[in-house]
Amino acid sequence: MDHLSSSQINVYMLCGLKYRYQYIDNLPKLFRSSALVFGSAFHSALSWLFKKEIAGQEATLEKLYKIFDADWYSQTIDAEIRYKDGETELTLTHLGKEFLGMFFGEPRNKLKGSEVPFRIPLVDPATGEDLGIQFEGFFDLIEADNTIVEFKTSAQTMSQSDIESYLQLSAYGYAFKILNGKPAKGFRIVDFVKARKPKMVSFETNRNQQDIEGFFYLAKEVLHGIRSSVFYPHPGYWCKDCEYAFLCPLWEGKQSVKKPELVNETS
Repeated sequence: MDHLSSSQINVYMLCGLKYRYQYIDNLPKLFRSSALVFGSAFHSALSWLFKKEIAGQEATLEKLYKIFDADWYSQTIDAEIRYKDGETELTLTHLGKEFLGMFFGEPRNKLKGSEVPFRIPLVDPATGEDLGIQFEGFFDLIEADNTIVEFKTSAQTMSQSDIESYLQLSAYGYAFKILNGKPAKGFRIVDFVKARKPKMVSFETNRNQQDIEGFFYLAKEVLHGIRSSVFYPHPGYWCKDCEYAFLCPLWEGKQSVKKPELVNETS
């Protein structure tokens, strides 16, 4: 284990056994969820748009749609996609383009960077304690005034309380301060909601020193659990969409699946 990420922390807190299957055992997955495919294609299209704008180059909505389609196709050629009830490839690709059309016409602030990667040591901001591991990730978007923007696609609208407790923003606040020696100006989440009437909702928030220290504490405890090989299963409603459910001793017999020839996938 050479690094930790927000995604790893989230998976470990959701289910330690899934973390082990995915990040320790590197087991191949039975399928990809439609939500992950949708989110990846959508983010790829937005990233292309932002990079064009930062470079001062023209971007058209037609080309934006093509980027979305290309990423979607690339994810579906070597894996089974599992759709939720009522979903199809056609309905989701149309929805993605509807969201992109909503966003394309919106005014935007001056941009500094898109999909900006970072790799920093996990160090206690209060005491200087070094956990001996790197923390990795990337910022979806950084505006010129150092506002960090995160884009989400969700089944239902997030609440302001969800935003205030959203771990990834605290992780971004930690990383930005380590890298720049000062806090980010603020944070914005743009939430694209897959409701009957699709909508785009924007939330503003901030992170203070207490939030940043809280993130470090949580990362430290998760890392301790991983290093101690504590990987217990945590059953819940999320199990039915888990790519490793057919391996889980607590889920065995609850669904009829055969062990397939799987596609090896790491993240």
